[in-house]
Amino acid sequence: MAQIIDGKAIAQRVREEIKEEVDELKRRGITPGLAVVLVGEDPASRIYVRNKKNAAEKTGINSFEHHLPEDTPQDELLRLVRRLNEDDNVHGILVQLPLPAHIDTAVVIEAISPEKDVDGFHPYNVGRLLTGNPIFEPCTPKGIMELLKRSGIEPAGRDAVVVGRSNIVGKPVALMLLAQNATVTVCHSRTRHIERKVSEADILVCAVGRAGFIRGGWIKEGSVVIDVGVNRLEDGSLVGDVEFEEARRRAAHVTPVPGGVGPMTIAMLLSNTVLAAKRRAEG
Repeated sequence: MAQIIDGKAIAQRVREEIKEEVDELKRRGITPGLAVVLVGEDPASRIYVRNKKNAAEKTGINSFEHHLPEDTPQDELLRLVRRLNEDDNVHGILVQLPLPAHIDTAVVIEAISPEKDVDGFHPYNVGRLLTGNPIFEPCTPKGIMELLKRSGIEPAGRDAVVVGRSNIVGKPVALMLLAQNATVTVCHSRTRHIERKVSEADILVCAVGRAGFIRGGWIKEGSVVIDVGVNRLEDGSLVGDVEFEEARRRAAHVTPVPGGVGPMTIAMLLSNTVLAAKRRAEG
């Protein structure tokens, strides 16, 4: 039976460490500030933004929330981003995704100063990650790597399989595992014989957003399963991309949904905000 990787408990420890860092910065006259921009009324995004604000305030980080109407013109959003770039009280800027269809997400992300890009999505920060010299790493992949580290799981020399190739999770976590000397395979919707590739994984990261996409019988005995997917069933319950009970019987370590990767994403956002404040203080 697999050991459950408790993301909630690990995230709590991370937040406690962040609060200590924030307290030290405040003693030096620096209060980290995080600006979160929400456009529209998407319920999931509203909940996520609220959780980010609460987490920031509990660690002593100043939280600046900007809620714009659904029909906000792109130029108006860009003007707000430019103001936040120039605001010395703001160390990190996060524009909540997804944005309404009439707004070009890439243009908005590229408008954020790379020095304040605590989501790690700006091409400058993506390029640094690719070349092995990252500053701000995307929060969910960073959280995954922190879960592995704090669970005593060493990627070096292991076969890692990432299912999903998004810019938010799949691609960056593959790069981060590669940087830790894992041998990485990325699978996606066009991958043939995906079950065979999954069955060879010492470390499996699944981020496709389809409930039960990874069958429990595919899981390698003694492997590590990191389930990023969050899917709501008709009865209202949340499940991951992996058949959890069968995976739990076969794997050595597995993350639950909810309570696995999710809490780490916000913790890493706070971590990146503190890093941005430190970098600013060091000039």
